[in-house]
Amino acid sequence: MKNDSNQDIIDFGETGFSSVTVNSEVSQRIDTQSDPLNNNNNNDNNIRLIQINKPTQVVKYCSNSISTSKYNFLTFLPIFLFEQFQKYSNAFFLIIVILQQIPGVSPTGRYATLVPLVFILGVSAIKELLEDYKRRKSDKMLNNKKTKVFRKNNFIESSWSTVKWKDVCVGDILKIAAGELFPADLLLLSSSEPDSICYIQTANLDGETNLKIRQGLSKTSHLIDSDHLKSFNAEIECELPNQHLYEFSGNLKFMEDRTELPVGPDQLLLRGSLLQNTKWIYGIVIYTGHETKIMKNSTSPPFKRSQVEKSTNIQILALFIILLIISLFSAITSEIWLAHNAKSHWYLGFENESPNNFFYSFLTFFILYNNLIPISLQVTLELVKFLQASFINMDEEMFDSENGFSAVARTSNLNEELGQIKYIFSDKTGTLTCNKMEFKRCSIAGIQYGTGNEQEFNSYELLNNLNTHETGKVIDEFLTLLATCHTVIPDKRDDNPDMFDYQASSPDESAFVKELQRFGIVFHSRTPDKIKVKFLEDEREYQILNLLEFNSSRKRMSVILRDQDGTIKLYCKGADNVIIPRVSLQPEDFRSYTDVTIDHMENFAKEGFRTLILAYRIISEEEYKKWNADYLKAALSIHGREKKVEECAELIEKNLIVLGVTAIEDKLQEGVPETIRMLQRTGIKLWVLTGDKIETAVNIGYSSKLIDEDTHLIYLIDERPEKLKETIKTNIYHINNRFKNSQTALIIDGKALNYILSFECKKEFLELAMACKTAICCRATPRNKAQIVDLIKKHTGSITLAIGDGANDVSMIQAAHVGVGIYGKEGTQALSASDYAIGKFRFLAKLLLVHGVWNYKRLCKVILYSFYKNICLYIIEFWFALSNGFSGQILFERWLISLYNVLFTAAPPMALGLFDRPSMASTMLKFPELYKICQEKTDFNIKVFWTWIMNAFIHSIVIYFMCYGIFKKDMVLYDGTIGDYLFMGNHVYTYCVIVVCLKSGLETDSWTWITHLSIWGSIGFWFIFSVFYSQIWPWIGLAPEMSGMAPNVYRCWIFWMGLIFVPILVILPDFIYKSLQRTLFKTYEQAIQENEANKKEVERLIRHSRFTETARLLKSAFSFTRVPSNLDQNQRYRGFAFSQEENGVVRQADLIRVYNTNVDKPSGR
Repeated sequence: MKNDSNQDIIDFGETGFSSVTVNSEVSQRIDTQSDPLNNNNNNDNNIRLIQINKPTQVVKYCSNSISTSKYNFLTFLPIFLFEQFQKYSNAFFLIIVILQQIPGVSPTGRYATLVPLVFILGVSAIKELLEDYKRRKSDKMLNNKKTKVFRKNNFIESSWSTVKWKDVCVGDILKIAAGELFPADLLLLSSSEPDSICYIQTANLDGETNLKIRQGLSKTSHLIDSDHLKSFNAEIECELPNQHLYEFSGNLKFMEDRTELPVGPDQLLLRGSLLQNTKWIYGIVIYTGHETKIMKNSTSPPFKRSQVEKSTNIQILALFIILLIISLFSAITSEIWLAHNAKSHWYLGFENESPNNFFYSFLTFFILYNNLIPISLQVTLELVKFLQASFINMDEEMFDSENGFSAVARTSNLNEELGQIKYIFSDKTGTLTCNKMEFKRCSIAGIQYGTGNEQEFNSYELLNNLNTHETGKVIDEFLTLLATCHTVIPDKRDDNPDMFDYQASSPDESAFVKELQRFGIVFHSRTPDKIKVKFLEDEREYQILNLLEFNSSRKRMSVILRDQDGTIKLYCKGADNVIIPRVSLQPEDFRSYTDVTIDHMENFAKEGFRTLILAYRIISEEEYKKWNADYLKAALSIHGREKKVEECAELIEKNLIVLGVTAIEDKLQEGVPETIRMLQRTGIKLWVLTGDKIETAVNIGYSSKLIDEDTHLIYLIDERPEKLKETIKTNIYHINNRFKNSQTALIIDGKALNYILSFECKKEFLELAMACKTAICCRATPRNKAQIVDLIKKHTGSITLAIGDGANDVSMIQAAHVGVGIYGKEGTQALSASDYAIGKFRFLAKLLLVHGVWNYKRLCKVILYSFYKNICLYIIEFWFALSNGFSGQILFERWLISLYNVLFTAAPPMALGLFDRPSMASTMLKFPELYKICQEKTDFNIKVFWTWIMNAFIHSIVIYFMCYGIFKKDMVLYDGTIGDYLFMGNHVYTYCVIVVCLKSGLETDSWTWITHLSIWGSIGFWFIFSVFYSQIWPWIGLAPEMSGMAPNVYRCWIFWMGLIFVPILVILPDFIYKSLQRTLFKTYEQAIQENEANKKEVERLIRHSRFTETARLLKSAFSFTRVPSNLDQNQRYRGFAFSQEENGVVRQADLIRVYNTNVDKPSGR
């Protein structure tokens, strides 16, 4: 049958217990399962045979070493080249390189594009290798962890040894101690607990906070030391590796007596799970490395590309079309000019040119204008992104001192995506919470105890009232309930016999008994039918008669016991909506403080605590005997046992007397509520996707401030497919009408989620989800999480981010545009699969609001500026063609064409991409509303892009035709020669370098000394270089036509006059526009920049801004519309949450009957 967490559990039936009955067959139930392999008629080809305690296996199985890296020695080159040439610019320049190799076609030489392209690919390759090295380093840390293995080597007696995880082999027997992760998929043999029971935490796999119970076969439970293991001779036949996490079938064959017993998921310990509350276990390795179930569920790292990069590719296609058009126009015009002028200009020797047809002319112009698409763009972006990622890595404010973990940008390809996030999908356990429960407050007989703000519960007033206050009797019953109504197992500490550790599948119950121990009320002994409690100075013994288990439908748990006076009492804890209806209304039983207790419960819930209401009743001997007979009859029923047991429990759980209410804090990670509030102010929608129960998830929603008491909750729970669509439409209607101006949150159960993702109601679901402030998806499998992320990605077009810490989060991390892994103590799978890794959830705010915004704005400027500076220079070749009869003659020396991007204009875009910033980090964190500007993509869109392109065209026209006008008539130089086309070309080149460098300064928001150096240094470097370049020939066989050029240019007074007037005239309109815009139409962002520069108060500006529509929209983010408080009573949240495994391998009522803590546990040596 299926439990609520989508785990496949084999149904062995249930057995009831009376007050004197101990189930001696708990450990035998698994042994009587049917043979799953034989029932499935599997053949030998579908069976894995594992020999235990043998030095070698019949078949060589997969290594336990794992690798999440993207490349290896053989695959690096093909994968890298495939990804690089998916970028249109790289593919374009590869075509240009090929065309340039055709003799007589290229006017710029054969290697002018090849050398830069090889350089670009080389830089990209180095960056990819460095990033992949980080993945390999993470894998190496995991593979080199240590574990204990009992292995028999040839001619050497079997013994325990410590090996690395990567050296673990199929068939090995491992010893795992408490608090250790399982290094492979294991089959449980035995443990330190009775009947081979062990507790495991699977939060890393499914997100559930409660512990799961696994139990080995009774026939292997005697294997408690190395002597027994030496004589253990058996084989395992099991299914082949697969991705089904909660399914497993196999047989364990004992070679001595030739018996064969079935094994299933109840003996399976998955890699990534954590052993808890169990000193040790022995397990046989059945699946290793990439054949483990968790690795079978993982996928290879996807190739992610940012939206800005995709948009750039589209614009490159548009420019490519323009390039084709002007090349075609030039080739046609060339043919026309030749047709009319070839004979009259016979002295130019057109007949001797080869080749001389239209196609070759087209290729010539295509190569001539190819630099309209900037070849330097990719290498500039790669370098900028790589260094931006380094800034993230070096950010000391994102250093997690608790774990010694710094933020890590595992990829730099998505830096700009961090500034445009609209949806965040977050795991709960380990991401928002610490997976640690603490008892913080309580209300007993209408009196509150504890403040909730202290690190520990202050028990002084409570214990004082126990002895002196009129409510002392109620307090005694309250504390007795907490000390007895549970399934916790005490375990005496080795270092302090007076203190106890507690084994509990429920973290809530564990928190209760631990806090009681601190009070001096120590639960210290459990036998199959009795428990002992040291109640301050008294020793108390209770006989456990019955345990009525907790489940999701009952929402309560009860224990019936006989105290030292022989009085039979029922203690019950659970949700208010199931306890309050069962409260006695008899005057002698009803307590006046019941209403006050409920008020306290609601206050606790508003503060984000998990609440349970506690009640009890006294049962007469006659009533109990009659009820117990009925209960035994129900427990022994063959048909409908579970329903009959619950109906029988209803008969005794009545006429209850309220004692009080508890408040437990599911401890959040530091700064989670503040971070969520900050992210909500940006307009980002945060969804929580968890494998945990609805109650627990909603409770965390309140405590983390994801939702508050004024938020209306819409539940989609376990709906039938045919009614689900109707339910969703009804809720959409209510949101658009009844709650039109209210905040709403969508709460989705796992079953409803499966229906939504499987049936034709995705459109309606999306409409409902988009209208809600947030959504909490419960009981979500890893696959569900990825499907939800994909659904939002595809249907909204929004940029998404997924964040988690466990292996169950890997699929959604890889599915989202950006994946963020949180450092977890229980494994590194999420880190290995992520794009960015941080130590705590709170660091997400700075990652997005500061680094994200800065990176986005910087990269947008780099891209736009790179296109601008290329077009500004290289389109001049087209204007020059108008003057040279479209002959294909170049205006600039061929190597200067290539060096323009590499040397003279390389620094300004680097400075823009690394050091420019719109606002200070403190301002952006204080006012997250600034993030909205980036979300609207105002910095990079079609309009902005083509505005920059037109600006470049205009600048090139002004530069060229001003110079053309100056040099229209021949000019005699100082040495008596006449200036040629290259002389004019050097003037144009110099003015263009100055203009594009000044343009970068005009676009800079934050000036630093590096900005000055990049602008003035680039201009100065060109002057120095031109002098050197004019002198290298004939010493170096390059640029003979440039020999003596610099002296000729620099001695010409026209050059210096043009140096003053041409750049100023070109850049002046831009400067005037910027000045008018900042003066008359100032944007919200620009106003903040000015206030920061003048050290004025930014907050006052934000509160009273009247600048633009954007500012008004952002200002509205500071006011929140409240939901009317007069909601229906069933909408009032009272914080109920309780975690415990349901339908596990061992029932809780059975579990407590197999323990006798007075007997020492085996050491497992």
